[in-house]
Amino acid sequence: MFDLKENVQIRPLGDSALVIQVGEGINEIIQKKVKSILSLLEKYPFQGFIEAVPAYNNVTIYYNPIDVYFSNREKNIKMPYEQVKTKILSLMNESHIVETTKERVIDIPVVYGGEMGPDLEFVASYHDLTPSEVIKIHSSMEYLVYMIGFAPGFPFMGGMNKQIATPRKKNPSLAIAPGSVGIAGNQTGIYPLETPGGWQIIGRSPFCLFSPEQSPPTLLQPGDRIRFTPISLEQYKIMDGEIKSWE
Repeated sequence: MFDLKENVQIRPLGDSALVIQVGEGINEIIQKKVKSILSLLEKYPFQGFIEAVPAYNNVTIYYNPIDVYFSNREKNIKMPYEQVKTKILSLMNESHIVETTKERVIDIPVVYGGEMGPDLEFVASYHDLTPSEVIKIHSSMEYLVYMIGFAPGFPFMGGMNKQIATPRKKNPSLAIAPGSVGIAGNQTGIYPLETPGGWQIIGRSPFCLFSPEQSPPTLLQPGDRIRFTPISLEQYKIMDGEIKSWE
C-alpha cells in the first residue's frame, strides 16, 4: 500500500487545467499512483471535468472553468482552480475506494532483425553482443507501460535490461513503419503509426495498436505488462493486421 497524497504537489496550468505531480523520476510506485488518480476520476468525475492525461510522474487535469464555477458558487470558492484542487485532494483522501484491477499481461509477437529490424545489428555491435543475444535479452523481460504518448497508442515502456540500452539515432528516420519495435536509452516502445522517429528499430509486430473505431482506440494502456515473443517472417505475414479489435 502507499499514501496517495505523499509527496504530491498540485499546480495550475493556465486557467483551465492543473497538474498533479505525484513524485520524481520513473518507478512502479509512482506509476501506480498515476493509475489510481485516473481510476478515481473515471469513477467520480466532477462537474466541468474534461480529461485526465497521464505522464510518467504526473497527471494533467483539464476542466471547463465556467462549469466548475457555476456548479459551486454557493460554497464561496471563487477560483475554479481552487475548487478542482479541493475536489482532487478529497478524492485522494478516499483513495481506498478505488477497486483494485488485475494488471493485464499482453504478449506481443515480434519478428526481429532483417528488413523488419534494420537496427538490430547496430544495437548488437554497440554492446559487443550477437543479434541473437539481443533478441534473447529483449524478449526475456516483462515491460511496464508507463504512459501513452508521442503518437496515438505509442507505449513508453520501462523494465528493459541495461545490457541492451542504446542511445537514439543521431539522425532520425523520416518514416518508421507501424508495429516497429524500438529502443531508446533504457526504454523500449512500439510505433502504432507510420511516423518519423529516432529509436533504434530491432523488430516489428503484426499487431494493430491504434484503431480510432475502437473504444478505447489504443490496444495498450498505462499499467499494462508487455511480453515480446519472437516469431518468424512467415508467421508475421500470416498474422499481419490480425488484431484489429480489443473491446
